[in-house]
Amino acid sequence: MLERLAGPIIQAPMAGGPSTPELAAAVANAGGLAFSAAGYRTPDALAADLDATRALTRAPLAVNVFGASGAPADPDVVAAYAQRLRPEAERLGTPLGEPRFDDDHHDEKVALLVARAPDDVAAVSFTFACPDREVVRRLQESGKGVWVTITTPQEARAGAASGADALIVQGTEAGGHRGAFADTPDAINYGLLALLALVRDAVDVDTPLIATGGIMTAAGVSAVLAAGARAAQVGTAFMLTPEAGTSAPHRAAIKDPNNVTTLTRAYTGRLARGIVNRLHAEHGAAAPIAYPELHHITAPLRAAARAAGDPDVINLWAGEAHALAQERPAAEVVKALTPLARQGAPQR
Repeated sequence: MLERLAGPIIQAPMAGGPSTPELAAAVANAGGLAFSAAGYRTPDALAADLDATRALTRAPLAVNVFGASGAPADPDVVAAYAQRLRPEAERLGTPLGEPRFDDDHHDEKVALLVARAPDDVAAVSFTFACPDREVVRRLQESGKGVWVTITTPQEARAGAASGADALIVQGTEAGGHRGAFADTPDAINYGLLALLALVRDAVDVDTPLIATGGIMTAAGVSAVLAAGARAAQVGTAFMLTPEAGTSAPHRAAIKDPNNVTTLTRAYTGRLARGIVNRLHAEHGAAAPIAYPELHHITAPLRAAARAAGDPDVINLWAGEAHALAQERPAAEVVKALTPLARQGAPQR
């Protein structure tokens, strides 16, 4: 799959709005590998996204699936956090959502992707869990590459043992959710370059590694390629493009160089990196490990805040180097990220 790409740039899946068929098509047509984000989408909505993207490009595409993992959280703990957020919902005039534990239609999405032709879906990546060997086998036999997102050397070994074709090595600099197999209070969050070195030592030298986390420039792409990655997966750098579905308050927050990011469970009950805002600051420390229950509780709250243009309540996912993002078409971002040796232009 990686050998089919014109360059080393992969557009990261950004569930919840920023990923769109228009963004995926623009990246793919510019020579990058584009992802459709299956997270939070129903199987029917995912199929519609793929069809819409295919109407705009015939270049290789990939799909990211949330892996099935975890267990239901203590209902009393979840209820206590919901009660804490109730004044926020009342202020915005919206009810909180009902907490529930689910697997985001995992099996149905895998079946859908197995059924799609390789020309429609070239690769499938998994986040939050390592797929079992049977899932990997089914996808590979249907002509898809299988990639697993990992955050530690131990997860890298498990991903390689599953038979995956490549590992997406996610450093703590990355915006959005941590891709860890399990969200634990004592998780070690490695920086990208250190993690690449540790993973390269932990798995077979022929296992392709894809680096992600805080990569915003051609120099950053060159750095991870020099550190042993085959390609760079980039998300935040595409969030200000006109093709992205990023909301107006989210775009404004990304552009503000004074904004800082940190890790929080405030919005979904799973550790994720975002720009610090009021909800993040006031409630983050109290948020339990409870995914996806907290996601379902806060989904209506976040939707109402986006509609109202309120940046204090929405999840402002962004990587550590978000201030380097630029407002320009996705194709220009792909070109700007491509290293000097490939594009013949000065690196930033």
